[in-house]
Amino acid sequence: MIFNETALAGAFILDLERIEDERGFFARSFCAAELATRGLNAAVSQCSVSFNSRRGTLRGLHYQAAPHGEDKVVRCTAGAIFDVIVDIRAESATYLRWFGLELTAGNRRALYIPQGFAHGFITLTDDTEVLYMISVPYAAGFGRGLRWNDPAIGIRWPGEPKVLSERDAGYPLLDIPGGS
Repeated sequence: MIFNETALAGAFILDLERIEDERGFFARSFCAAELATRGLNAAVSQCSVSFNSRRGTLRGLHYQAAPHGEDKVVRCTAGAIFDVIVDIRAESATYLRWFGLELTAGNRRALYIPQGFAHGFITLTDDTEVLYMISVPYAAGFGRGLRWNDPAIGIRWPGEPKVLSERDAGYPLLDIPGGS
């Protein structure tokens, strides 16, 4: 696996290190030992799949509140998404900064998202599927979210969502002293 650190400390783009021959290629897409050697949480307690039938479906920005914070590896297994993370660690130098990239079935990239980040995506194609590898079991009652279009964060999405849940549309805007 090839680890490329993002501009947000602790979050990594994971690229495949391909071994190619006439059959195609073979690559490790997850290795607990490689994550652990970089000080990243390699535990996987559950895996989840998000299937999205329509292009323009936006999910997020979600996170689990303490003490149930999640470390995640997210990969698009069919279709394409614009994947976004927001640093919500108040003590971080990159607090409320965001990072986004395309994850597609074709580029086979993944994103390692440490706890302390909100996560969301918008689908770029119909029939998109996203695989989540999550460090801890889901804890009902600890799910939280940020508004996808909060001006305090300023995410530059590649388009307006066509499908958005009431819950995701209804998250309150951040109340930042001295902010807009």
